[in-house]
Amino acid sequence: MQLYGTIRDSCNCNWYGAQVFQQDSAPISPPAAQLAAWRTFLEAHLRVTEQLDRELRTAHDLDLTWYDVLVQLSEAGGRLRMSELAAAVLLSRSNCTRLVDRMMHAGLVRREVDPGDARSRWTVLTAAGNERLREAAPTHMDGIRRLFAAHVDAPTARAMQGAFEAMVDGLS
Repeated sequence: MQLYGTIRDSCNCNWYGAQVFQQDSAPISPPAAQLAAWRTFLEAHLRVTEQLDRELRTAHDLDLTWYDVLVQLSEAGGRLRMSELAAAVLLSRSNCTRLVDRMMHAGLVRREVDPGDARSRWTVLTAAGNERLREAAPTHMDGIRRLFAAHVDAPTARAMQGAFEAMVDGLS
């Protein structure tokens, strides 16, 4: 599946392959190398995350989003406020609430009232959620190794991390 057809090497193209110009006729598209990198990044992200999701669903009946919630809670010491969890898993608060509701029904997390602020709720990793995370982690880490790390040496990984951190910092 190609996201943008066969125009990866084209210069000054928008998503549909047509040149994009401002009113004064100066091209506003990124330079060709950056545009090609952007398109390849989007395709790689889509394909890798779809495969990671497929592997987790097949081996553990756990989708990638649920896995991410379990990881975020585990790395935070087992609990996060709902707003913190939503930010960590890159979901809106309402979508995160619905996700946590489904995960509560499955017994992987529970909600607790924050004793210091009755308006705030904690999402807490349960023993069952921690066990599912422990079982699924080797599958996920193997997928990351095969689908990403096997194609990126350490210097390239550091360069990618630096570029991605600069993007995130620029949007903060």
